Amino acid sequence: MGFVEYKNLDLVELNNSVLKKWKDENCFENTLKSREGAKKFIFFEGPPSANGMPGIHHVMARTIKDSICRYKTQMGYYVSRKAGWDTHGLPVELGVEKMLGITKEDIGKKISVDDYNSACRKEVMKYTKEWVNLTERIGYWVDMNNPYITYDNQYIETLWYLLKDIYGKGLLYKGYTIQPYSPAAGTGLSSHELNQPGCYRDVKDTTATVQFEVVRDSASEFLYHLPDNTELDAPLYFLAWTTTPWTLPSNTALCVGPNIEYVRVRSFNPYTGEPAVYMLAKELVGAHFNAKAADLKFEDYKPGDKLIPFKVLDETPFKGKELNTGISYKQLIPWIKPKKNTLKVILGDYVTTSDGTGIVHIAPTFGADDAKVAKIAGIAPFYVTDKDGNAEQPMVDRTGKLYKIEDLDADYVKSRVDVEAYRPYAGRFVKNAYDSTLAPDAPTLDVDICVELKQQNKAFRIEKHVHNYPHCWRTDKPVLYYPLDSWFIRTTAVQDKLIELNKTINWKPESTGTGRFGKWLENLQDWNLSRSRYWGTPLPIWRTEDGKEERCIGSVKELYEELEKSVAAGFMSSNPLKDKGFVPGEFTKENYDKIDLHRPYVDAYILVSDSGKPMKRELDLIDVWFDSGAMPFAQEGLKKLGQPEFGQTADFIAEGVDQTRGWFFTLHAISTMINGRVAFKNVLSNGLVLDKNGNKMSKRLGNAVDPFAALNDYGADSLRWYMMTNAQPWDNLKFDFNGVDEIKRKFFGTLYNTYSFFALYANVDGFTGKEAEVAVEERPEIDRWIISYLNSLIKDVKASYEDYDVTTAGRLIQDFVCDHLSNWYVRLNRKRFWGGKMDNDKLAAYQTLYSCLESVAILGAPIAPFFMERLFLDLNAVSGKHKENSVHQVLMPVENTEYIDKDLEERMELAQLSSSMILALRRKVNIKVRQPLAKIIIPVLDNRIKEQLEKVEKLILNEVNVKEMEYITDTTGLITKRIKPNFKTLGKRYGKQMKEISAAFATLSQEEINDIERNGTHVLSLAGGEVVLEFGDYEITSEDMPGWLVASDGKLTVALDITITDSLRREGVARELVNRIQNLRKDSGLEVTDKIYVVIEERPDIAESLGEFKDYVASQTLSEEITLSNELNDVSTVEWGNGEELKISISKR
Repeated sequence: MGFVEYKNLDLVELNNSVLKKWKDENCFENTLKSREGAKKFIFFEGPPSANGMPGIHHVMARTIKDSICRYKTQMGYYVSRKAGWDTHGLPVELGVEKMLGITKEDIGKKISVDDYNSACRKEVMKYTKEWVNLTERIGYWVDMNNPYITYDNQYIETLWYLLKDIYGKGLLYKGYTIQPYSPAAGTGLSSHELNQPGCYRDVKDTTATVQFEVVRDSASEFLYHLPDNTELDAPLYFLAWTTTPWTLPSNTALCVGPNIEYVRVRSFNPYTGEPAVYMLAKELVGAHFNAKAADLKFEDYKPGDKLIPFKVLDETPFKGKELNTGISYKQLIPWIKPKKNTLKVILGDYVTTSDGTGIVHIAPTFGADDAKVAKIAGIAPFYVTDKDGNAEQPMVDRTGKLYKIEDLDADYVKSRVDVEAYRPYAGRFVKNAYDSTLAPDAPTLDVDICVELKQQNKAFRIEKHVHNYPHCWRTDKPVLYYPLDSWFIRTTAVQDKLIELNKTINWKPESTGTGRFGKWLENLQDWNLSRSRYWGTPLPIWRTEDGKEERCIGSVKELYEELEKSVAAGFMSSNPLKDKGFVPGEFTKENYDKIDLHRPYVDAYILVSDSGKPMKRELDLIDVWFDSGAMPFAQEGLKKLGQPEFGQTADFIAEGVDQTRGWFFTLHAISTMINGRVAFKNVLSNGLVLDKNGNKMSKRLGNAVDPFAALNDYGADSLRWYMMTNAQPWDNLKFDFNGVDEIKRKFFGTLYNTYSFFALYANVDGFTGKEAEVAVEERPEIDRWIISYLNSLIKDVKASYEDYDVTTAGRLIQDFVCDHLSNWYVRLNRKRFWGGKMDNDKLAAYQTLYSCLESVAILGAPIAPFFMERLFLDLNAVSGKHKENSVHQVLMPVENTEYIDKDLEERMELAQLSSSMILALRRKVNIKVRQPLAKIIIPVLDNRIKEQLEKVEKLILNEVNVKEMEYITDTTGLITKRIKPNFKTLGKRYGKQMKEISAAFATLSQEEINDIERNGTHVLSLAGGEVVLEFGDYEITSEDMPGWLVASDGKLTVALDITITDSLRREGVARELVNRIQNLRKDSGLEVTDKIYVVIEERPDIAESLGEFKDYVASQTLSEEITLSNELNDVSTVEWGNGEELKISISKR
């Protein structure tokens, strides 16, 4: 049996065949079995939602996770990988509402909660097959047959257990506060949801600087008098700026900074021309009044003039705290009468003069800061009373529109609402985005309010303004800040512990842990847990009607027992759990499938308080992020309570950067509150997958990549390797199919060709890999070099994997295969595999190449599981070196430090570098490598480099086809060097001297440049002080000289003699002939050992060349005879330089 030989590389077919083998042989399951009893490596899978199709970014995220888990398995660990499904929350509900053509308000009316939730249960698993298919095809080994599912009753029960634990620690409480609210989704949002990437966006809105007329009374009288004892001759207004004019009807206060200086300015209203005195921050006068109009006379002003005269009336400004006298002002938009103790000027430390007027409009119902400062000052929020009698409702309802008149309490309307003034605006959405019936150019409520204010002499400036505004992470619609009756987790109580534990986590990249995540923890707010929705985990808290008694339920068993008490108290006719046949304490799927812990069922459960009162469940659901963040506990269920698996710490997790303040945070927060320890030790946060131009992918833009189509075209390994090695996963990836194709050709194509070369000649010579090993020390130096490099590679690749740096691991393997194994070792050793008997030298070559291929297969298996599986199996099928039937069960190789020879690696690297430099010089002047050249000169700056080069001199000369290498110590008159400063590095240390340094560089002599190059450091004695040059502070280049080309790289400089003598030219022709004949041999299908006759078209240059090099050409091409003739049979035409053609005939002996 020989090594398998292939006709071509088909990665897609290879994928399919390997995948079939894995399924047929249960490879994943067997890999786990083979590690039973071994040390565990704990991995957590972040649950996706199957109600959406997987995208190309999921290929990246899953490749990262799979690569690390496969590597750890190959290091001998038992790595359990349990899949999960995130099944609750807004993504599902919004999808169902769209599918059914309903809104949240229709639930319970047009469709029952039960039917709605049933639709959600089906919708959430809509694309399960596609997810499973993608997972299998990309080679992500994870247990999809036994996933944790967040809507599962045992999962929900565990969430209840955790919430009761948190409740018992005093960390779960109810509050009425201003919270982010999504009218489009119909629910409040947590602060971490609001801080998902892309939630804050620049939007262009209508903004207004409006004028609030001061009420003249005893509190404000001092403002109506001027320093010259005269009185104001026009009404006095406070100017305030807002980016949300729709909140102006809810204004109840104006806030000034206690230490900000304010002045009065006499001028005219820009729209109506009415005279006015405006009060605003002194620092912002210039932003609101044109300096060119400062000296204009008031009597000359006419309404409509572009320049409006103004005068600052106060030489001594008022401090904000001087205005804290109880000053009142008239209601700006008197649609609805506010409560008493409103419309006052108050103080607030958060007021700034960075924009606006230095005076802030306060609407406590729509801003947390507004609510806080108003409460301190005793200012009431602006509330209305709805038709159900709820007296503390903001003017905007939960759908995002101003309350309709018919939805307000009739008595309230009669006593407080100016119906005629309010009617045109009642029922209008505050953001057009909430109303799908509006045209894109429809006027907004903001615009219409501003138009009316202009007409009423209440607007000072109306303009468009770009500002950053939060949007709902799921609906993409603007959010409002809204007073909500919500349950909160007091995460601020454990803030110090969260920060402390975060410092022990290994973040990849580190900057995410200290920056995005760390800063988030430093500015932590309490977690808004409540969601006003239907499909999700019900909050397990029951309360009496007066709210004085409550109970948090922590398990189905506890709920069962409490229902029994309720039945005894007469509040429930029977125990619905018992009626379903549920048996407390029996943790089987069959038992838990008998019940449903979702709404509306649990809503109907009435419990009994300690004092004997009925208790009903708080109707809120909990934040879906709590669902996923609880998975270390909930994926195990209460059946594992008290066991190590329950709430264990993961060794590794990985998800996208958007999870930093989502899943990563909730994992961290819940584990800290429950266990007081981290949920994960190592975390990799990958960036976005963008299109090749750096744009975010979307169906709307038509730039989204279909992962299934990509797999059909390129196979999984090309995609995986490209995504892992193109950039570090935490950097955004500009996905380009050209890059995928390059990986396919350059890496996998090169590795495939290397194996094919090996298999071809190994089969010819009967090599099996079972032969007695030639001792490494007895092998040629080039074998010892690649073996040394291989062992260094093994060490470095494993170190990279251990550091969760898959990118570096992949790049190291790729460089080894392409640059060292294929382009250097195999290419320089071809002749050892061609012909001849199987002596020790040839056997050593086979064994060396086999070891390299096998090690690459094992090392690369975590990233390219399909290709490396096939490569390993093809090698091992003949050699039988491993008992395992999958590379993914094979342990990572262990480096043999005795074989690592850094001196040898260094000099071979010098050989590669110098060869590369010389070949580049050849390309510069279009001299082919087959054309021999006479000499290379190398200036000696470092004796060690010379000693190393001398040992590989013959190899270099053969590689670059040059006759001689000469070393010189004095380059004067031969090589001219130039030096220029690195302004970036020097500027950091000597910023003020850079001009002087630049001038000094221009004066450096050739001797000084040589000295800098030789020593690496140099001191410039300058008038401004000494400047110490270090390596990296400069760049030294060499100039070409007549007849020579020069190149430099670090301390290595090479000069190439490009003069071609007649003898060299004849040898070049001979080498070209060898090339053409060898190509014809391949094209003719001849065996590598076949001898041939050659007839070549007669030409003077060829005749001259064969006269000197005929034997050389014959030996290289296995030619028995070479003749020249103009009469050729079975002729082939080949290209022969300068567009000419040459006729050659070859025939088998």
